[in-house]
Amino acid sequence: MLNNQNYMGDKMIFVSVGTHAQQFNRLLVEIDSLIEKKLIKETVYAQIGSSDYAPKHYEYKKFMGLIEFDDKIKNCSLFITHAGEGNIGTGLQFEKKMIVVARQKKYDEHTNDHQLELASAIKKEKQAIVCEVEEIVSALKQIKNLKIKKTEHAKGIIKCLEKFMADTYE
Repeated sequence: MLNNQNYMGDKMIFVSVGTHAQQFNRLLVEIDSLIEKKLIKETVYAQIGSSDYAPKHYEYKKFMGLIEFDDKIKNCSLFITHAGEGNIGTGLQFEKKMIVVARQKKYDEHTNDHQLELASAIKKEKQAIVCEVEEIVSALKQIKNLKIKKTEHAKGIIKCLEKFMADTYE
């Protein structure tokens, strides 16, 4: 880990892969590569969970408490997240521009592909840019034009995601 400064302000990108027991190294490696190539110039801070890749060009923490996590989202200019219901819901709650990348079973990032379905649902609502890892540069260009709907609508999407999860996993 790089030094443990607390980056705040409007130019920080917060990356979160959630707390699932499997790694999401693919996303973390890509972010590192984009910083190295200077395609991402903003400060990046990540919550890397169970991933075993140690970022070289940005600060990170494996896990963080809810208050610290919410604080990172509140203070970031962009939230890059896995397609987890909790992360998407929190991003919507704070009306943050998000890039959503689904963990996939074929890469041993999850036990199934429900995140692809969640990503599809949020994409349909046009509340985030949904992409594959290798499409992040394109997503960074598109995110500037994303218009976030107000919190009342976000609460509706959160309920939609909760219903999707309940219907799928009952």
